[in-house]
Amino acid sequence: MLKNDLPAFNGDDSWTLPMPSRYVIGQDGSILYAEINPDYTHRPDPSELLPSLKAIATRATV
Repeated sequence: MLKNDLPAFNGDDSWTLPMPSRYVIGQDGSILYAEINPDYTHRPDPSELLPSLKAIATRATV
């Protein structure tokens, strides 16, 4: 992505970067986990994601 592409990427004329985020979305479209943090260097601890991933695995085997 080039610097001049940022407004087109955002869908508006702002020069604001998108907010870093992570989602776990179930096959039914429900959001099982959402984490949004303006500090792109922060990563969630795996223990925060594990329950959501286990829920998906449980649904898949039923």
